[in-house]
Amino acid sequence: MRLNLRRKSCKASSAALVVLAWAMLARPGNAQQIVVQNGSSAPVKLSATEITALPHQEISVDDHGKTVRFAGVELRLVLEKAGVALGSSLRGKRLSSCLLVEAADGHRVVFALPELDPAFTDRVVLLADEADGHPLSSREGPFRIIVPGDKIMARWVREVTTIKVVPVR
Repeated sequence: MRLNLRRKSCKASSAALVVLAWAMLARPGNAQQIVVQNGSSAPVKLSATEITALPHQEISVDDHGKTVRFAGVELRLVLEKAGVALGSSLRGKRLSSCLLVEAADGHRVVFALPELDPAFTDRVVLLADEADGHPLSSREGPFRIIVPGDKIMARWVREVTTIKVVPVR
């Protein structure tokens, strides 16, 4: 692409430079996939299409004083799709494993694996891809963790890029 930087086309050139800079600085978190790393095994990349194909559910929660209806997939289903075993295999040393969720901006949070397993809890942690019937904005998505019942929303990760199962020794 060739940019014309002559004075008479300065407005068009400035706009083209802004668009080019924006494209070059686009956050990697807005890629339409999530990488799941399960211990030492090879990472599994799940596309937005694969995640969207999983059973979705909706929850209404208070998001900064406003009721928002998020739709998405239970985080445990994403883990299972990537080969992370829960249920009866979650015992012994595996009970001390945690899940590290990473965002495009470097924000990282931890969940204990039992927090995501219906054998241990009725709480649903959601990997949302919609809010109030619309896809998440580029500032929030394409995927966001929603943790109903957390008093502080610090684990509500925006722009989720990577999920890692990490053993605690």
